[in-house]
Amino acid sequence: MSAAKQDYPGTTAANKNGDKSPEQKRGVLVTVVVCVLFMFAVLAGFINKMGQPRVLTGAEMRANGTVELERPRILDNFTLQSDSGEDWQTSALAGRWTLVFFGFTHCPDICPTTMATLNSFYQMLDPEIQAETDILLVSVDPKRDTPDKLRQYVDYFNPAFAGVTGEFLSLKRFANQLNVPFNKVPLGDGEYTVDHGSQVVLINPRGHYHAFFKAPLDPAKMKLTYRSLRATYNG
Repeated sequence: MSAAKQDYPGTTAANKNGDKSPEQKRGVLVTVVVCVLFMFAVLAGFINKMGQPRVLTGAEMRANGTVELERPRILDNFTLQSDSGEDWQTSALAGRWTLVFFGFTHCPDICPTTMATLNSFYQMLDPEIQAETDILLVSVDPKRDTPDKLRQYVDYFNPAFAGVTGEFLSLKRFANQLNVPFNKVPLGDGEYTVDHGSQVVLINPRGHYHAFFKAPLDPAKMKLTYRSLRATYNG
């Protein structure tokens, strides 16, 4: 005579048929939800890390055409003339990041090429970084570059750019503090040109000389090093 088959305590019809109980189903659902949330957290962290600027070493900076000063240089205050015709002081550079290029509107090659490159660089910046960045052309030819002519020239490349000029001595002293040489070169028949340095100087939000970008300029490399400089700035 066979023994009767007994059900153990807690055993339900669903268990006997291989189905999961409501409690087991809830447990599986909770486990799945936790796993999905964990995956989303990992993905969000990865995306956030990818969006952070890469901090470059000094050697990597130089390899990408940028030289950061060991100690930012405090600049004297000079009064120049803006492209609107109003007085402009170098102390106005404080509060924002500014890329400064010394050139002139009659320049046949280096200046238009540099200004076009600066525009490409500017357009590559993220909107929030672009909003904190100025591009400034300092004319080394005050005799011919009137404020109105300077304004028309920078507008051609980007209306967001600005230009300044001024008395020759003030321009020369300002350029010297940024290690940018320039000299007037006679061409004959009363004509002349101006030889000048082709580097682009970076001024930090304190209004101090922070770094410079060497020619030939590359917009992508400039963006890479500029983001790194901003990330390590502790002003």
